[in-house]
Amino acid sequence: MNDSSWGAPQTGPGYWGPADQGQAPAYGQGPSYDQGRAPAGPAYERHAVEETRPMPIVPDMPDVPAGGGDHQDDRGAARLSGPLFRDEATPQPPEVQQPAAQTPQEPMTGAAPHPEPKPQKKSAGRDLGAAIGVGVGLGAVIIASLFIVKAVFVGVIAVAVVVGLWELTSRLDERKGIKAPLVPLAVGGAAMVVAGYVRGPEGAWVAMALTALAVLVWRMTEPPEGYLKDVTAGVFAAFYVPFLATFVAMMLTADDGAWRVLTFLILTVVSDTGAYAIGWRFGKHKLAPRISPGKTREGLLGAVLFAMVAGVLCMQFLIDDGTWWQGLVMGACVAASATLGDLGESMIKRDLGIKDMGTLLPGHGGIMDRLDSLLPTAPVVWLLLVLFVGSG
Repeated sequence: MNDSSWGAPQTGPGYWGPADQGQAPAYGQGPSYDQGRAPAGPAYERHAVEETRPMPIVPDMPDVPAGGGDHQDDRGAARLSGPLFRDEATPQPPEVQQPAAQTPQEPMTGAAPHPEPKPQKKSAGRDLGAAIGVGVGLGAVIIASLFIVKAVFVGVIAVAVVVGLWELTSRLDERKGIKAPLVPLAVGGAAMVVAGYVRGPEGAWVAMALTALAVLVWRMTEPPEGYLKDVTAGVFAAFYVPFLATFVAMMLTADDGAWRVLTFLILTVVSDTGAYAIGWRFGKHKLAPRISPGKTREGLLGAVLFAMVAGVLCMQFLIDDGTWWQGLVMGACVAASATLGDLGESMIKRDLGIKDMGTLLPGHGGIMDRLDSLLPTAPVVWLLLVLFVGSG
């Protein structure tokens, strides 16, 4: 049939196609039909048949090879042409031939061409302006408290720990129904930071043990269902947030403690910045796609290079008795620990089904989203500085 068979009405009421062209008779054709028309009766009035566009009969056709093409057999198989299937090989009776109602189109020889998509610009995925503004503000608070009164900086660490614990326990409750007791965690976490600053590693370990015991006892005031998972999550939270943060307070106790903490912060931030900059520009090979699809091997290499350069400069100019090769070692270790810390929290968030731990910091997420690389890096830097230049 020609193009007009889909748009122009056929002549004659109830036309179902020619039965004398070697085709099978139309469905229902037989004694009940008169000259190919619908049977008479109240349900098939003549005017109703005339007003309805008849359905054309498409002849049987063999399998068409995939991808289109001009393949036809001796029966005149239908082929693709334009946006619809058309039967171009089936002859039409003279009385129903109509002029083409639309401009003929070239037969399709394959899939319709699609315009090539425009290359999309890479996006940081966050409000970069807000992120920079919040980062500068936090940096100013940290630097001011760090070099003016050390005790104030210890208070900043304790506040960050309590907020981080609140975010972590809230997400555990919302997403998994795990009710880690926040009150003993918050009190014990703040006490842990202070104990590490006042009494060193021994004070931190004792405070950690007492906090875990408080979690076990506090949870006993509620029904026993879920006790094991709640206290397990509570002990994990006590170790993950306040205990690791205590190593920052212990760095501060040295004579050059402020410079040690500043070195720790600089190396971690530079490592994250190098990973982001190099990964965003050159990243092609995924580092851990099942955990964090955005991280690449190229980004990890950038983190190592940036952190090693920063480590050389910090150990040479900020740390008493530090040397350049110690800076290289420290930079490489910081890049590794910061990346592992970031992946660790990504694993937690993926298990919880969330993107950020909170919304407290515009452009960053929550406090825990900023502590993810700092927390596991703190004990690494503390240990390396004790080994390289001592604890004093």
